[in-house]
Amino acid sequence: MTLLVLLLGLYPLWWALGLGVIIFPILAIPMAFSLYRQHRQGRPVLLPPGFMLWLIFCAVLVAGIFALGAEPVGAMAGGFEDRLAGVSYRLVLYASLTILLIYAGNRVRPRTLILLLAWLFAVTVAGGLAGTAAGHLEFSSPLELLLPKGIRGRGFVRSLVHPQLAQIHDIVGDPKPRPAAPWGYTNTWGNNYCLLVPWFLVAAAQAKRAATRLFAILLSALSLVPVVHSLNRGLWIGLGVLLLYFGVRQALAGRTRVAAAMAAAVAVAGLLTAATPLGDVISSRLDNGKSNGVRMFLTKRAIAGMSESPVLGFGSTRNTIGGRNSITVGESDACERCGNFTIGGNGQLWQLMFAHGAIGSLAYFGFFGYGLWRFRRDRSAIGIAGGAVIVSSFVASLWYNSLVTPLAFTFLGYVLLWRNNMSASTVEPRCESR
Repeated sequence: MTLLVLLLGLYPLWWALGLGVIIFPILAIPMAFSLYRQHRQGRPVLLPPGFMLWLIFCAVLVAGIFALGAEPVGAMAGGFEDRLAGVSYRLVLYASLTILLIYAGNRVRPRTLILLLAWLFAVTVAGGLAGTAAGHLEFSSPLELLLPKGIRGRGFVRSLVHPQLAQIHDIVGDPKPRPAAPWGYTNTWGNNYCLLVPWFLVAAAQAKRAATRLFAILLSALSLVPVVHSLNRGLWIGLGVLLLYFGVRQALAGRTRVAAAMAAAVAVAGLLTAATPLGDVISSRLDNGKSNGVRMFLTKRAIAGMSESPVLGFGSTRNTIGGRNSITVGESDACERCGNFTIGGNGQLWQLMFAHGAIGSLAYFGFFGYGLWRFRRDRSAIGIAGGAVIVSSFVASLWYNSLVTPLAFTFLGYVLLWRNNMSASTVEPRCESR
């Protein structure tokens, strides 16, 4: 099987083993070797359109290392050595996903990639349903058990290697589970839902069997249960933007019946949701915006930080001194969310502005924006879905961070746009056997 089938097709297994996002840098090594061997055999390694912009972003990432010792106003003091480990981890992940981007564009057929992404949407729904029904279920992974107690007890390490079906939050009163499996965090679950659902719909539309299409309709309807119980307003907004984008693109393509059918389906789904207990859940969430103040506080700090270091940023995130109401409030075992918030932890846009300045931010969004503009005339199902993924990632950047899996799925959406518009003379990528 191709390395991408191994990565995406078996992701639930990697998650259960405690490898989760760690599998991306692990499999990036053989992917890089495969691309090197392709080059040595005289076959060109194709690069995605606008790749120079992404290389500029990567250069800014590396240059940011030299800014790690800087201390922005309002941030906790630290040092170069204290921040280097976290930055090195992110650099490895960005490098791994860059390799994934190039490998997928050269070695995987679009149809295979669409099916893999559709499969992961089904996995996301299954994980969401499990998290809603049995949200307190968690277990120690094999990798976690192999680690020394002193290491596996650290919060960051635990978030990587300890599988759990949901996160428990008290947003609307008593603590309730919010689906997270297999993506680690509820926000990541919601982000990935929006990035994967377009490919599930494409795969369903391309299915030849009526039973497959019926299954897709039922699964889509069933997925509304964890979508609502996630209490994830960013996910709800993202789905609204996706539906609007799909409707406009279909109408511009002259498929007014499809656009009308989509509008009718949305109306029916809305009525059914409002007529069930799910409607009460949505109402309760909208009445409880506990995170609004913190998000606005961090947004202001990110903008202020960019004004201090506008070109290349500070190379990484920083923690605030205290909380939004007082500098004397800090994080503690009794109140983990009371202070010392991460500047740039409330969305990819704000993280890029603070950590990588104007150049990094423009290069990052410019890469994806270039692809969106270049392939804007692609009115095929793949073209519309690929554009929807990029638009979804832009919207999500206001409140979600992209590393690791959301950026991976945005890259793969870009790959499908790119591959769908390759000239007929381009050599079809050869799928390796492993």
